[in-house]
Amino acid sequence: MISRGLTADSLRKGSGIEMKRTARMISERENYLQRIEDLRSQVGKLISGLRVAALNWRPLETSEDAALNSLAVLTAHIAGAEHFWVSEGIGRRPATRNRQAEFAVTAADPGELASLLERTGVETREVFSRLDDAELDRERTIEGRHVPVRWGLLHVIDHTALHLGHMQLTYQLWMGGPSFASPMWFERLPGTV
Repeated sequence: MISRGLTADSLRKGSGIEMKRTARMISERENYLQRIEDLRSQVGKLISGLRVAALNWRPLETSEDAALNSLAVLTAHIAGAEHFWVSEGIGRRPATRNRQAEFAVTAADPGELASLLERTGVETREVFSRLDDAELDRERTIEGRHVPVRWGLLHVIDHTALHLGHMQLTYQLWMGGPSFASPMWFERLPGTV
């Protein structure tokens, strides 16, 4: 039964959860960037400290069409897709992505994956620094299709979240049960991360 007398403040107080209030509302662009940065950060935290064997392990080794991806492959693919959509698509930078190569990645050193994520983040922040609110209402031509800029940004968020979930399951399988601790939703609010 839902009590109509409950307020957000009474729910916060009764839950035992300390919720921080943000100092100001963030813009739509800032919100997109914060979401992308948060998800990329979660990918980086998940792979940090893992041995090369863990990064390159595939839960199911079968034919290429049915093989499950390693953490290294998923990291490279997440970075590649972010680069493609944000830098090449929305930022209109020259095409450099090799999508097929992302699925052949084998990590020799965990640091190279961390560097890839960091370079991708720098590139994304550069594109966002030049993206104004009016650009959100425009379209880009991507692979011959007209794509709204907002849709492209949401797709990066959606795509990264999907593959982060795959990574969490792969991590859990590698560890033999224990999962990787993900932040709670209220820990990911703007102003708390």
